[in-house]
Amino acid sequence: MALHVPKAPGFSQMLKDGAKHFSGLEEAVFRNIRACKELSQTTRTAYGPNGMNKMVINHLEKLFVTNDAATILRELEVQHPAAKMIVMASHMQEQEVGDGTNFVLVFAGALLELAEELLRMGLSVSEVIDGYEKACKKALEILPDCVCSSAKNLHDLNEVTSFIRTAVMSKQYGNEDFLAKLIAQACVSIYPESGSFNVDSVRVCKILGCGVTASTVLHGMVFKKEAEGDVTSVKDAKIAVFSCPFDCMVTETKGTVLINNAQELMNFSKGEEDMMEAQVKAIKEAGANVVVTGGKVADMALHYANKYKLMVVRLNTKWDLRRLCKTVGAVALPKMMAPTPDEMGHCDNVYLTEVGDTQVVVFKHEKEDGAISTVVIRGSTDNLMDDIERAVDDGVNTFKVLVRDKRLVPGAGATEIELAKQITSFGESCPGLDQYAIKKFGEAFEVFPRALAENSGVKGNELISKLYSAHHEGNKNIGFDIEGDGPAVKDVLDAGILDPYLVKHWGIRLATNAAITVLRVDQIIMARPAGGPKPPQGNKDFDDDD
Repeated sequence: MALHVPKAPGFSQMLKDGAKHFSGLEEAVFRNIRACKELSQTTRTAYGPNGMNKMVINHLEKLFVTNDAATILRELEVQHPAAKMIVMASHMQEQEVGDGTNFVLVFAGALLELAEELLRMGLSVSEVIDGYEKACKKALEILPDCVCSSAKNLHDLNEVTSFIRTAVMSKQYGNEDFLAKLIAQACVSIYPESGSFNVDSVRVCKILGCGVTASTVLHGMVFKKEAEGDVTSVKDAKIAVFSCPFDCMVTETKGTVLINNAQELMNFSKGEEDMMEAQVKAIKEAGANVVVTGGKVADMALHYANKYKLMVVRLNTKWDLRRLCKTVGAVALPKMMAPTPDEMGHCDNVYLTEVGDTQVVVFKHEKEDGAISTVVIRGSTDNLMDDIERAVDDGVNTFKVLVRDKRLVPGAGATEIELAKQITSFGESCPGLDQYAIKKFGEAFEVFPRALAENSGVKGNELISKLYSAHHEGNKNIGFDIEGDGPAVKDVLDAGILDPYLVKHWGIRLATNAAITVLRVDQIIMARPAGGPKPPQGNKDFDDDD
């Protein structure tokens, strides 16, 4: 009989074999802080216009080269439980305002790094948390005083371009003026007077070749498809949309047809052809001259479509069908039948064209009040176009945030230094031990101008002392001049480097909440992972012919 070995006394004897348990400051709290610090330092070097790119290869071996924190985190699949909390806060920022994900990561990492210093000094975790909560509340009170301007008219192209420029600059430094203008055109053309704006209404179509500066904006939709039939261009198009294949209707029940002689066989196939022709003719007589289908196009149906001069376009996904219906105002019909005038969509111009060496079908509206606009991105590589798409995404999200709240705060580290200055002086006026945590919260804001400086190859300490001296003189809008020599500063309001108020507001809130949640953990208990032994990772291609 096997000898029973008793487990060591303590918490572990209550758990199954293979479970892990960490507790106390050294084992749990500092361990969590270390993991979050590592994550934050990874993305800190990607902060700002001069941020470095990361090369990430995900589990499907797809390559990403980007400095967009949201993409990096999504593809990294972070496993550490504490670091995951900060990643969740960053995803929340992405959903709430669509930009500023790196802000949350860098700020939460800085808060935890400074919290570790306080804990090693002898403060208790609850005192640090109290101080951080008070400081966060104070920061959100000070933030409205930092507002330096607000959007007057979101239908004015030049004004919108200047606001979007900052968001695009952090992703595509050098192309920001050109791209900001494109994004502004796309957003303004579909921004209704009612004031509601949907991010999905700006589509992106990436076509390889040429350069970034060959990118354009179209009012309508662009699909990387070829037209199925002979007709390749229709003006003043009436569009019938079918979510079913463009083919004969198949009967629901199975049946057997007994054919005795050749004449019956001829009549049977003739009947099928006549039926198909009658359906296509009915569609044509209803007034439609373009057919869009979500399924396959039968040869027979295509023959009759060509005969009746119908343009046929096939779309692969139901999402594309839905968006097209929204663009042209059509209803997707579930079976082949003649559409009523209400069910048909209208578009000024539908045509097949060649962009580079890619065939595209364009549904174009001449008037600029369509429901959807498309940014056609050109670029030399797929990675470059993916990165431009992320810049477009950030620009469109900035527009959406400005629709919700028109206030703007100075960028380039100006807002952060102002908050650091005011929160540090607020900490000095507080009694009790939490004043140390409040001062450290203010100090955490210095991480942003420091990251901007270090990524640009400038000494961070020199820049921060210059910014502080300018802000103590009352110049709230002085920030880091990236294009200057050394640690230069300038008035960022005049330079037009502005961030939306909501990006900062939500960033501070979410980063503080994430940091406090990590600090509140004093024990980590991990059960043994489920599942049997892992399959051997031998030679996977052993059965391939050489």
